[in-house]
Parts: sequence; C-alpha cells; structure tokens
Amino acid sequence: MCSVSPQLAADAKRFSLDIWQIQELGQKAIEAKPRAHCPYSNFRVGAALLTLSGGYITGVNVENASYPVGVCAERCALAKAVSDGEKAFKAVAVATDISPPASPCGSCRQSLREFCGLETPIFMYDVKGEYVVMTLGELLPMSFGPEHLKADGNTAG
Repeated sequence: MCSVSPQLAADAKRFSLDIWQIQELGQKAIEAKPRAHCPYSNFRVGAALLTLSGGYITGVNVENASYPVGVCAERCALAKAVSDGEKAFKAVAVATDISPPASPCGSCRQSLREFCGLETPIFMYDVKGEYVVMTLGELLPMSFGPEHLKADGNTAG
C-alpha cells in the first residue's frame, strides 16, 4: 500500500477532492507535456482540468512562428473543454519542467476565471512532480468575472 503525504491528504480535504483525483489530475498534466509544440521557447507546459462530472481534459502549449498567436496549455484545455460542452471545473493542474513550478500566466488566469470559481484549486507541478497549490482567487485577486456583467452586455453598477 502506498503512503499518502500529509500535504496531499490536507489538500484533498481542503478542496473536497478525493486523493486519487488530485493524483490523476497531476499525472494527466505531466503526461501532456511531451505533446507540447514549443520549438521556439522549448518550455513545455501541460494542463489538465477536472470537470464537475469527474472527467479530465488536457491541453498543451502550442507555439507559432508569429509569437503572439501561440496558445497556452491552460487555454488549450479550456477550448477543448468548451467545445466538448464542459464549462465548469473542480480543479486545474499545470505542469512544467522547472522548479519551483510555474503558475498560469495572466491571460490564463483570466480565462480560467470565466469558467472556475475563485475557490478552485490550481495545482502547479514542477519538474520532479511535486506541486504547489493556490486557489484561483489567490492567483487573481480583485478579479473581474462573468458575474460583473449584465446579461445585456453592460457592466453591472
């Protein structure tokens, strides 16, 4: 029987997730990294989303010779999820080849904000498979989200 770290057990309890869900989420993000298309930066990123229904959706960074049109792994996963009809998530994982791990960029944080609550855990994995976790609210304080807009497209007052 494998032992579970106290940190993993505490995080599972804190975020109302099963230990195996956190492990699977991290593994999916790590396993996605080799599929990244990053010939310019050589900075591989894999991401995984845990859907409310318990499914996993992965994404990778996809660079382009015209640098600004590249897509980050988190937004790649979100686009796949939305195109598959998934728009709400329990948790997010991001995996990179550096230590300490990288957090989602500003654009990804705001994109995650569209579909995730501020309490959503973002598990950030380093090259050794170790993680740091923060909530989306901790990564994006004082954020602007869908609830700040009225249905008619005008900003809420």
